[in-house]
Amino acid sequence: MTMIGSLHLDGLAHGGSAVGRAEDGRVVFVKAGCPGDIVDVEVTADHGRYLEAGIARIVTPSAERRTPPCPYFGRCGGCQWQHISYGAQAEAKRTQVADSLARIGRIEGFEVDPTVSGASPYGYRNRLELRVAKRVDGSPLIGMSAAGTDEIVPIDICLLLPERARKTPRAITGALRYLAGRAPFDIDRVAIRVAARTRDLEVDLWGPPGAFPRHAVAKTLADAVRTTCVTRVLVKGDPKERADLKVEVLSGRGFWHERLGAYDYKVSAPSFFQVNTLLAETLVAMVIERLEADGSDRVLDLYAGAGTFTLPLAEIAGEVVAIEGAGSAVRDLRANIESAGVWADVMPGEAARALADAGHFDLAVVDPPRAGMTEPVLKGLVATGARRIVYVSCDAATLARDARALTEAGYRLTSATPIDLFPQTWHIETVAVFEQTA
Repeated sequence: MTMIGSLHLDGLAHGGSAVGRAEDGRVVFVKAGCPGDIVDVEVTADHGRYLEAGIARIVTPSAERRTPPCPYFGRCGGCQWQHISYGAQAEAKRTQVADSLARIGRIEGFEVDPTVSGASPYGYRNRLELRVAKRVDGSPLIGMSAAGTDEIVPIDICLLLPERARKTPRAITGALRYLAGRAPFDIDRVAIRVAARTRDLEVDLWGPPGAFPRHAVAKTLADAVRTTCVTRVLVKGDPKERADLKVEVLSGRGFWHERLGAYDYKVSAPSFFQVNTLLAETLVAMVIERLEADGSDRVLDLYAGAGTFTLPLAEIAGEVVAIEGAGSAVRDLRANIESAGVWADVMPGEAARALADAGHFDLAVVDPPRAGMTEPVLKGLVATGARRIVYVSCDAATLARDARALTEAGYRLTSATPIDLFPQTWHIETVAVFEQTA
């Protein structure tokens, strides 16, 4: 293996690695590095224009380097940056957004706002997903995906969960092992949802159709975890592209209940909801403020989900049209609109097709998945004529790509604010505002 000595690391990259430059000028992506480190590294992959490497020795540790509090850090793939001070994480995320907008979006000379952070970089997640596989003896192996591989790392605790639920992974592991020894059943993942504003704690078991000890599972999990709801989500197909078949309620009300600001949200097991409740409240307030809607505006909420933005928008806009493609989210969205006592027009279906029939809008909020918007969706969004678009992104690279398309279509990026919904990881949420130039 090729060794590089005394490499200075001066930044953090998309994906989590630290970055330095070899003597020949090539960028070196160093796993588990920290900005400010001087390290000897071993090259693990040579991609021609850049290198990947691991640390062989820390010559001089950075002033920003910290001792990770999690016993699984470095093996578990859930976090990448626990060894880096939180201030350095926040600045790296601002830089990540700025670099993406300049390099991919070709937006020069634009100043990205400082990263908005929460009160605590731990205990913030309201959802954690565990993988489940079978050992050779048939017993379940339960844990997180390993860093850089497809293996499973068993865990007892997760410091990203609220303190009251921090040991839930251990309790669930014990319950499922007990159950598997008595009545075999198939599941391939377990989702834990822990509300910050209510006392709800839901456990969702994902797996294929088949024999299942419903009563025993519900009782054992309720005793072990004190759940408010247990569901079974039946799925089929490729695990990476599977379709939801059916949600069976094993105990409780059949949904998870959380509150953002003044609004209550009922969220079913397959539906998306922001994982950081406290900073999601900040996110919603920022989106509403920057949209600047009044009682006369017709507002589009594209990729509306369970109604995170729909409900507050319905209070201030003249008309709100919410477009959402996932069936479970559409059902949740309609229920949440009714429960809140507001009105919004829900258009179910694929985004591009729905936009073709949606007509003109004065303003738009878009919150696409990590892959961003497809070209047909971007064209449909521009065709609405919205004078202002507030784009909520969970991926700096796809935001930058879509920003380039919007600027080429006659919009100007006026602000971009990172919000750190995902401390200890390289992921970042960004609120970007686009204004029509004509």
